[in-house]
Amino acid sequence: MSESSPSAPPDSSRTLELRVPEMDCPSCAGKVTNSVERLAGIDGIEPRVTSGRLVVEYDPTQTSDAEIRERVRAAGYEIVDSASELTLSVPDMDCASCASKVENALESADGVGEIETRPTSGRVTVSVTDETDPESVADAIGAAGYDATPLQDGTDAVVDEQPIWQSRRAIGTAIGAAIVTVGMALSFVVPALDPTLGTVAGRTYALSHLLFIVAALVSGTPILRNGYYSARNRSLDIDFLMSVGIVASVAAHHPFEGAMLAVLFSIAELLERFSMDRARDSLRELMDLSPETATIKRADGSEETIPADDLAVGDTVVVRPGEKIPADGTVLEGESAIDQSPITGESVPADKAAGDEVFAGTILESGYLEVDVESEADESTIARIVSMVEDAEREKTDREQFVDRFASVYTPIVVVLAIAVAVGPPLLVGASWNTWFLRGLTLLVIACPCAFVISTPVSVVSGITSAARNGVLIKGGRHLESVGETDVLAVDKTGTLTTGDLSVTDVIPLEGADEETVLRRAHAVERRSEHPVGQAIVGYADEQGVVPETDEHDVSNFEALTGKGVRAEVDGTTHYVGKPDLFDDLADLAHVHRTTDGGTTLESPADWPQCDREGCLDVLSEVVPDLEAEGKTVVIVGTEDGPIGVIGVADRVRPDAAWAVSRLQAQGVRVVMLTGDNEGTARAIADSVGIEEYHAELLPDKKLEWIDRLADDHGGADGTGHVAMVGDGINDAPALATADVGIAMGAAGTDTALETADVALMGDDLTRLPYLFALSSKATGVIRQNIWASLGVKAVLAAGAPFGIVTVIHAVVIGDMGMSLGVTGNAMRLASVEPELPDDLEGESLERRGAIDR
Repeated sequence: MSESSPSAPPDSSRTLELRVPEMDCPSCAGKVTNSVERLAGIDGIEPRVTSGRLVVEYDPTQTSDAEIRERVRAAGYEIVDSASELTLSVPDMDCASCASKVENALESADGVGEIETRPTSGRVTVSVTDETDPESVADAIGAAGYDATPLQDGTDAVVDEQPIWQSRRAIGTAIGAAIVTVGMALSFVVPALDPTLGTVAGRTYALSHLLFIVAALVSGTPILRNGYYSARNRSLDIDFLMSVGIVASVAAHHPFEGAMLAVLFSIAELLERFSMDRARDSLRELMDLSPETATIKRADGSEETIPADDLAVGDTVVVRPGEKIPADGTVLEGESAIDQSPITGESVPADKAAGDEVFAGTILESGYLEVDVESEADESTIARIVSMVEDAEREKTDREQFVDRFASVYTPIVVVLAIAVAVGPPLLVGASWNTWFLRGLTLLVIACPCAFVISTPVSVVSGITSAARNGVLIKGGRHLESVGETDVLAVDKTGTLTTGDLSVTDVIPLEGADEETVLRRAHAVERRSEHPVGQAIVGYADEQGVVPETDEHDVSNFEALTGKGVRAEVDGTTHYVGKPDLFDDLADLAHVHRTTDGGTTLESPADWPQCDREGCLDVLSEVVPDLEAEGKTVVIVGTEDGPIGVIGVADRVRPDAAWAVSRLQAQGVRVVMLTGDNEGTARAIADSVGIEEYHAELLPDKKLEWIDRLADDHGGADGTGHVAMVGDGINDAPALATADVGIAMGAAGTDTALETADVALMGDDLTRLPYLFALSSKATGVIRQNIWASLGVKAVLAAGAPFGIVTVIHAVVIGDMGMSLGVTGNAMRLASVEPELPDDLEGESLERRGAIDR
């Protein structure tokens, strides 16, 4: 729970954030919203389904925190206070079997409720009672054999750890390996120097045997310790199996095999931990984007450096060149180019000035800014991104669920087979106990599915964190998989293929006028209009510097002509700005005409001078159809005597839209445009960006029908195909929710888009769409490779073990160490997938960055 700054006046609106984990669908959100809305004084409600949170703005003079909580519970949903949620860093918990032991240990701990383990990031999150001491939870995890450190909150970075190669386990493994090497030299190279030490229980022991036993003890102590905890927690995992193998080998007078098992497995564990740390580094990089300190400007003009976490809404922070902006906010003073790539993935720095929005973690390239803080540290855009990337671990992919189910069956079967191989032949046919013991031991090692189990989650985390660094937020592994399996992308027009902002594209003077005259007259008439087209014309005139001085034109009698345009008297002459039909229909409209004595009188339509018919015909028959064919809105500027010019207004196509569409099509994606705009505009936009299939004049429910129809057209084995939809995240919400994957454009700083979309493009950058599909396709391929390679290697080793072809060393080096490193290294390839940019944009990026460097 978080409330507004304590410095806010008592009667101001307050914000309450509640964690409602079971509110995980739009229907749930609707029930909670309806229940809370019944209270008086509710100013705003924002359900965040993806993260299971509810944000309520309320007037504390009319309602209270307790009443809001009661209404949420009345809707049938429990509230989990953030204070009752504890997150701990457990660095050594880096695989599914580790997580299982931790869960088993916590289940019996007092005061611990819901448990969530995240082995890929090395974290455990539990719900606890108010009386529960965090250290007692850490001790419970310690009882499972893992060191745990409570974190202050869910967004803290993983506690810095000692480098894995300097750890006590690494030192012990190195000593054990050295001892094994000496023992092997004595036993196999210079056996004459290997003295016999004595006989125990009928067994003769040489110095090499003693060295092997010492090596097994030194390198195997951490394994045996973990194996003990596994047994205590009834977990049939790799630590337990390896412990059994080491102890059984030494007890059965096979100290060399026991020592090799201990040393090689310890090396494998260290390498696997090193690889996992590399995967975690990508998440740490996201966490480290926000600066630790901030410089705030006091009311008296003095400056003070404070921890960034202590910033409050309303503070003013000072940011200088090379520094990171410490909080989301709005620029109060100064101008600068800002590197926003940590948030949006944009390669070109964005120019910011007073009134512009900026984000925490972005970097000032030049200049000086004063920023008004508008969000606390844990509510910034970058904090939400980090939180959602971490949450992406929670939802397992279909393949990950398959792997878990398979592993739960595979391990017990192979363990039973290992026991049967070890004791069956000697008991049934009197075969050699030594021979079959070693073969059974080999199968025991092969029984661990470590590489198989981590193959998918490490790929998912690598792909999702790589995407986040490049301005694409993917909400979970399931969506990463789905995009890679999608062959149809439905694209909204307004705000997606186009900028969503109307602008003047053409100014065509007629009847002897010039462009400046047309713009001056249009500006004079339209500056009182609130219509978007009129505002676009006024804005364009301002940009072109052709705005008349305040008193240059006398404008009066402004009137909006509904559905047609506007009119006003400019310097005593009635001017019209509107649709082409307006000049055709002047005889049907009343207008105000200034008389010679300065007064006004309403004249009869029969007395109005008509426009030059030949001029009107030229406009209607030549210029207008051409502009409309290009998808532009046509505005005629003129007087009672006829038109003096034509202005074309359009929602501009994004400069990278055609390139993005062509790259998607080259990847085999069918791109379909769905829009509510008219047929002519839709056709013009589709032609300009290279989309062959489009559907226009669609109401929201019709867009839903087309999403379903596209899925049926591309039906897979299950009868339906995967369809992705990209839109602005708000207006297209129903279609985005219906599609297999909803992709929101320009989500940076937009709570709704961040919370509702499956995938969010943080910047208004269509170049990230081909990147998203390329990354997802590669991720899907990597996951498949990891799964089938792990299964294939295990199958080959398991088949060869009973025949003596595969030994314990093969099983450890290839089946465990080799495959764990292999799948992790293969997953790390996803971090190298970079967005491809059009040649002109690449040039612009390099040119801009060069200018900044200079």
